[in-house]
Amino acid sequence: MEQARVDAFRAESAALASVAAGLTDADLRRPSPCPPWPLGGLLAHVVVAAGRIEQAIAAGREPARPPGPLVPAAGYYRPDQRFSAGVNADRVDVAAALADRLGSASALAAELAAAARRSLALLTSEPPDLEVRTRHGDRMRLTDFAVTRVVELGVHGLDAAIALDSEPWLTDPAATVLEDLLLPGAARAGDVAARLGCDRAGLIARLTGRVALLPAERAALTGHGLTTLALG
Repeated sequence: MEQARVDAFRAESAALASVAAGLTDADLRRPSPCPPWPLGGLLAHVVVAAGRIEQAIAAGREPARPPGPLVPAAGYYRPDQRFSAGVNADRVDVAAALADRLGSASALAAELAAAARRSLALLTSEPPDLEVRTRHGDRMRLTDFAVTRVVELGVHGLDAAIALDSEPWLTDPAATVLEDLLLPGAARAGDVAARLGCDRAGLIARLTGRVALLPAERAALTGHGLTTLALG
């Protein structure tokens, strides 16, 4: 399981970096489905998110650790103060400032690739059960925090595809990790996708709110143990 999560991070970050490398500066000004960010701000947010593994490992090694149980990947996306107005504003502002500082599509693509390389080096050198601490104060195992980074890459990759009027490029390794998170042990994701009449990317898009569920689709998901994530 741990290796599958690393492989998913590697595959999805490479796919997004490849897309980013082909963008123009004009593309960065396209509106995104995550306002107020244009596409450039959205991708800058992914750069920040992909690079948080180093920060989480360093925080986990600090002497004072927060109380409470270890948080699983799904628990990271719970609706609490991490989606407050202040935290949301900071999330928006940090990404916008990074996009402005980088200033071009080529610089943003290079930064994304570099952030992914640094994180992959840590994911492959540190033990998967290493305790880390997120910026929200969660205690997590590194392998579970890696799942949240795959979520950021995969789900925001779907957002970027929408902004670019492009077919989604969600990779199979990332789709598997996302399916395991969103439909844990409830049903085979392929069967659920078939019932909804969509492919794997379409299933993830529906389960994360990127595509609105029709009443019949919502009914088809009843009883499948869907994990709802607070994604901001």
